[in-house]
Amino acid sequence: MATVNDQWDLFFDSLPGGEILRKGIRDLQEEVTSIPALLLLIGGPRLRNLGLSVLEIDSNPEHALYDLLSQEDPDSAHSRYNALIRTLVSFERAAECAKR
Repeated sequence: MATVNDQWDLFFDSLPGGEILRKGIRDLQEEVTSIPALLLLIGGPRLRNLGLSVLEIDSNPEHALYDLLSQEDPDSAHSRYNALIRTLVSFERAAECAKR
């Protein structure tokens, strides 16, 4: 599960990718395996270091995300995966700057 505390809630949506990651938080709370939820799990270690409560898992969310994207559209899975990872990294970097 993932949760957003009050401090995060103030600026979460203003960060690049914040909207998709907030959806990931809702999906994880509802135990829904979705693209946003898997993206949040991929970023889990770095996001936990920033103070966001993200569930630690033993599985490989990177592979699960790619598999889900491949099921939706095999031809675009690779480029969509890379775009989502770039979005995650942008969020993480912006959050690190905002937390300083």
